[in-house]
Amino acid sequence: MQRRHLLGAAAASLLAGSWPARAQAWPARPIRMVVPFPPGTSPDLIARMVSEPLGAALGQPVVIDNRPGAGGNIGTGVVAKAAPDGYTFLFTIQGPLVTAPMLSKSLPYDPVKELAPVSLVATSPNVLVVDPKLGVETLADFVRVAKAQPGKLNYGSVGNGSASHLAMELFKTRAGIDLVHVPYQGFPAVVNAILAGQVQAGFMVPGLAMGQVRAGKLKALGVTTLGRSSALPEMPTFAELGYAGFEAISWQAVLAPAGTPKPVIDRVSSELVRIIKSDEVRTKMLGQYFSAAGTAPQALANLMRSERESWGRVIQAAGVQPE
Repeated sequence: MQRRHLLGAAAASLLAGSWPARAQAWPARPIRMVVPFPPGTSPDLIARMVSEPLGAALGQPVVIDNRPGAGGNIGTGVVAKAAPDGYTFLFTIQGPLVTAPMLSKSLPYDPVKELAPVSLVATSPNVLVVDPKLGVETLADFVRVAKAQPGKLNYGSVGNGSASHLAMELFKTRAGIDLVHVPYQGFPAVVNAILAGQVQAGFMVPGLAMGQVRAGKLKALGVTTLGRSSALPEMPTFAELGYAGFEAISWQAVLAPAGTPKPVIDRVSSELVRIIKSDEVRTKMLGQYFSAAGTAPQALANLMRSERESWGRVIQAAGVQPE
C-alpha cells in the first residue's frame, strides 16, 4: 500500500513537472468553444464576440460548436465529459450551472465536480414587462392590480426553473401577489403570448423585449439589477421601486472541463478579461443589452456558489419540483 502511494505521488509530481514544457506548445491546434444553445441566441452572439479576438490572442482559431438541447444541459454535459487538455471550453448561461442540478432528476453531469470556472463574461438585467391593456403604468400599479384579483393573472416564462420563472416566483413572495405560471418554449413565444392576451406579464431578457416596448406593444416596469444597468440606464430598478435587495440577473460565462491545467485556465481567463473590457467588445455587448464583466476564475466560482444558495431557497419556498 505504501509503495503504491509513493509511486502515485511520484507520477503526479512528474506530470506536474512536465506541464510547463508542454505548455510552451499550447495551443497547437484549434480550440473548441461549445455553446449549448442554437445559433442566433444571446449566448451564441456573445460567444462569437469574444471567440475571434480570443483566437487571435492565443494564436489558434476558437471555433464555436453549437450543441443545443434540454435547456443547455446537453452541451454542458459534452464539455463536462471532454478531455481536460485545454482544447474544449464551455460558453453558457447560469441555468445549466446553477439551477439544473436542483431541477433535473437525471442531469448527465455535475457542474461543481466536472467543470472549472474560467471567467464571467457578461451580465444582463431581467425586465418585467406587462400587457399595456392591463392599464398599469408602474410596478406599484401592477402589484395593486394583482392583489385585487389573486390567481386571476397569468405570467409566462421560458420553462420550469428558468431564470424568468424563478425571478417571478421571488417577486411574488416579496410583493405578496398570486399569479399563475404558464411555461413556454423560448422568449419569442412568451412575447407572443402577452401580445395575444394569453398571459399578462413576464420577466425576460431585454434583447427580446425592448423592441416591443419601444413600439408600445409591451410595457416595461423595471429591471432586476441592484443598481441601474449600463445596458438600460434609463430604467428604474426594483430596489428603487421599493424592493430593497431584489436581484435576478442573467449572466454568461466560460468554463472548462475539471482538470484542465491551471496555466491554461489562467491564460484563457486573462485574455478574456482583456478582450471583454476593451471598448470595442463592451460597445458590442451593450448593443445586445449586456454589460461586460470579465473576472478571474475564483470570482466566477464565488458567483456560482452564491447563486446556488439563493436560488435554492427560492426553489424550495416556491415548491418547484424537478422534472
